[in-house]
Amino acid sequence: MWLKCEFLQHTGVFKARGAFNLLLAARERGELDPQAGVVIASGGNAGLATAYAAGVLRVPATVFVPSIASAVKVARLRDYGADVRVAGTEYSHAASAAADFARERGALASHAYDLPEVVAGAGTLALEVLEDEPGIDTIVVAVGGGGLFAGIAAAVDGRARIVTVEPTRAPSLYAALAAGRPVDVEVSGVAADSLGARRVGEIAFAMAAASTPISLLVDDEEILRARDLMWRDYRIAAEAGAATAYAALTGGAYRPEPNERVALIVCGANTDPATLR
Repeated sequence: MWLKCEFLQHTGVFKARGAFNLLLAARERGELDPQAGVVIASGGNAGLATAYAAGVLRVPATVFVPSIASAVKVARLRDYGADVRVAGTEYSHAASAAADFARERGALASHAYDLPEVVAGAGTLALEVLEDEPGIDTIVVAVGGGGLFAGIAAAVDGRARIVTVEPTRAPSLYAALAAGRPVDVEVSGVAADSLGARRVGEIAFAMAAASTPISLLVDDEEILRARDLMWRDYRIAAEAGAATAYAALTGGAYRPEPNERVALIVCGANTDPATLR
């Protein structure tokens, strides 16, 4: 098993890739107002990435978060200079408030997972995986709204198997594949702050329909156990969303074949270390 350590990325999460790609592309197209800046709804990680990129490019960032957002992430958002606003109890409420803000203020509307530039930026990590280890057979990745999966699927383009892993209490892609279309799901559980999208993104669903990943679910107990194991065995302080992918391996939901070469995406570590055992 190889670990793609995206928790070492700027802001502690893979989303810095997509945030920079979106803002730089928007600036080139003349769509980034230096006064209005950018707005995004986020459980924390996409907001962190957007706030960081906006700070580097010297434009304001407004981040709408649901009340379930991690206090650690909210504090870091403010450290990056973002204007943080709480809206509702889940991601969909924050997304609605962010859309209203974009219309009223003229800010660039970003999205945590369902914009082509964001997806493409995320997919660059898969190109790096295959460049470092061309013989990788399988990439295991956690799914919330699906932007990271979609970027990986596009970048890999059939060169490796993709296994998607979701919490049983936030199964947006799993439910969409079962229904044949994106559908709303109930969201709760230990990984809801980062994987708590009520509906999988249209881009992710289209990529899933084209690439047919192995779609798996793991429960909260397995996620927390995997998170503790990552800390014990590797000293990686993964957040629950990042440990979700590892839970498929430690809990037996996915059993690699002998000699199968597996890359595990450790997508973020914006967590409270005091909660690790």
